[in-house]
Amino acid sequence: MNVLIDIGHPAHVHLFRHFAEEMQQNGHRILFTCREKEFEIYLLNKYGFQYKSFGKKYKSGFGKLWGLLKFDIKEYLAGLKFKPDIFLSHGSMYAAHAAFLLGKPHISFEDTFNFEQIRLYKPFTTAILTADYDHPLKSSKVIKYAGYHELAYLHPGRFTPDIHVLEELGVKENEKYVILRFVSWNASHDYGHKGISIGNKLKAVEEFSKYARVFISSESELPADLKKYKFKIAPHRMHDAIAFADMLFGESSTMSEEAAMLGVPSVYLFNNSTFYTQHLEKEYSLMFNFSESEQDQQKAIEKGIELLQMPGLKEEWKKRRDRMLAEKIDVTAFLVWFIENYPESKRIMQENPEYQYRFK
Repeated sequence: MNVLIDIGHPAHVHLFRHFAEEMQQNGHRILFTCREKEFEIYLLNKYGFQYKSFGKKYKSGFGKLWGLLKFDIKEYLAGLKFKPDIFLSHGSMYAAHAAFLLGKPHISFEDTFNFEQIRLYKPFTTAILTADYDHPLKSSKVIKYAGYHELAYLHPGRFTPDIHVLEELGVKENEKYVILRFVSWNASHDYGHKGISIGNKLKAVEEFSKYARVFISSESELPADLKKYKFKIAPHRMHDAIAFADMLFGESSTMSEEAAMLGVPSVYLFNNSTFYTQHLEKEYSLMFNFSESEQDQQKAIEKGIELLQMPGLKEEWKKRRDRMLAEKIDVTAFLVWFIENYPESKRIMQENPEYQYRFK
């Protein structure tokens, strides 16, 4: 079987990494296609995957429209050459359109529910895999599974954090540290968002530094006063760094969710926070959601201070994570089965959703 995987974000490399490795071990061929956003190419090279890059992503409104046509054509041509049996992605309109034109199934993961993109890929997609929390995406194409995207690569059966990352960070074994994550706000679903103000970024660093070392991961250029806190770590080591942190604070839903999967408290700021992050807070108390308002930015900083002063913080979050994991499946094992047995696997999941619990 040939599987073409289109990715639009570095996190998607992680999402499909173990699936791709396992499928290749089973004798299947895998090709990744991508646009260059942040660390996609680095990660694809790091893990030794065959890939085809379509070049830089566009940031302007006109550029995004031009990119839709340009990347659609490039995806179609890549598919024409590779001859995939299945297209797989995280909500890629390019993969969906190319699959439709080539008469092949497109299977998509979805967890952000940014409907401007869903409208562009859903009509051309044969199955949409979503976690089983409540969300507004309703369709006969939806297959719900008991897990999260991040468990495809951070499930304890897939990932063991490497404590040697502390040496790379210059952190002692029992020394507290926090990670602040700032985004660039260039994605289509980021329109109208500004994130944390420069003043509150400085305040967060100042306050958190009283209790822990501070490291910053940022998609955009940092102001001069914050540059000395910038992470100096290889991108593929980020999950190791998160795993031993005392807290993650910032604007990235993906990294906040990753922290939750690793049993690390996170404070996430985003107007109308996602269904996923709300679920992790309400169901498992693994993270905290705040808006981008000035009042909520102040509250978020106060929550961060509260967490850093909490006795037994790591032990408490381990218990919360363990409760969550007890109810979830190994997402990668489920995905390998689903793809290798498609379309029969879709019928099985529709008729007997309990089948997925074989992949614990």
